[in-house]
Order: sequence, then C-alpha cells, then structure tokens
Amino acid sequence: MRILLVEDDHVLGAAIRDHLTSGGHGVDWVQRLDDAQSALDTVSYELMLLDLNLPDGRGLDLLRRLRRGGDLLPVIITTAQDQIAVRIEGLNSGADDYLVKPFDLSEMMARIAAVARRYGGQTATQLVLGDVEIDQARRVVLVRGESVALSAREWAVLERLVSRPGAIVSKAEIEESLYAFGAEIESNAVEVYVSRLRKKLGRDLVQTIRGLGYQVSV
Repeated sequence: MRILLVEDDHVLGAAIRDHLTSGGHGVDWVQRLDDAQSALDTVSYELMLLDLNLPDGRGLDLLRRLRRGGDLLPVIITTAQDQIAVRIEGLNSGADDYLVKPFDLSEMMARIAAVARRYGGQTATQLVLGDVEIDQARRVVLVRGESVALSAREWAVLERLVSRPGAIVSKAEIEESLYAFGAEIESNAVEVYVSRLRKKLGRDLVQTIRGLGYQVSV
C-alpha cells in the first residue's frame, strides 16, 4: 500500500516508517499539516496514519476537510489522548480506526490490514485461489498445502493483486503501493516481482492483460 504517515515525533515516526517499509509498504512521512495537505494533493494514497496534535494544528481539522470534500481515504488516528470523548470526536469526524500511543507495531499492521480489507469490500482474511491458499492476517501462503516464503515486496504485490480478485490492476497502481517519495523505481520492477510470484505460486495465478495490467485468477 501507499501510506501517508503524519507524525511529528521523530522517534515514533521513524519506527512506524521503518516497520511499514519492512512490511513492503510505500511510506511518505510528514510532520506538519501543511505538508500532509501538499502530499495529499500530489499522490493518491491508500491509507493515512494521522496524529492529532501537530505543530501547525489539529489532525482532526485535516480529516474534516477531507470528508467535507467527499474524500473517502481510509484514516487511522494515532494519539496519546485516551479519553473516550476524544475517540468519539475522531470517529464522528470520519476516522476509520484509532490507535492510542504507545501502541504495538504489530497491532498497527493488523489494524491497517483490517481497514484496507473493509474498503476493498473484502472481509475475509483467507483466500483460496486454485492450489494457492493466502492468509493475509498471518502473512502465510500455502501451495498445495506447502508453505511458501515471500519477500516483503513480493507480499506487497500479491496483496495489491488479491485485494480485488478478478479485477485488472495496472502497473502504475502496483508501483504506487510499493514506493514512497525519493525511492528509485526501476522500469521493470513490477514485472520482476510478478515473475517471482509466478515461479513460487504457479504460472496461472497472475495473468498479464496486455496493455492494461495484471489480473489474479478467481
């Protein structure tokens, strides 16, 4: 996924960014609301992690502007404020979920995956595609009952494809979910990862739709 992280705490922000990146996500990290707005105006994100208290204002003000404008970007709020009233205000402003600091990074990943599944119209964490079984919650893939190891980037490509089984996913969409600002994008990166997935999971799992993108068989 391509994720916008809005967090002004340097230590926490770096930890979240590194954990998300190691999980195969593309992360753009900003520390101010004005930078967050500039990023949103430039990039099509799949999720935002939003701190409430920032140097130039409240995260809820940005969230409310998005929702008033009809933007349905999934948003998970992160805050040190544990009061029920604050949580209710955030949810009523359009947040999809809440993480109270300090939080476990594994829980953060699980909540991100859950919100992404809801927006993709997919509530189940397990998929069966022919001989391939995919457990997205545990990040486990079985081929004819045998476990297959995937790298973080291979997982990112697979999750992007299976988020909409049967739909065509363009190369640009996959690139957006893989890389953050400043990352070097090799022209054949997507083809390389798709090729690796075919070798590990079977050549028929991912179809190339010439001129349009890729499609996972259903």
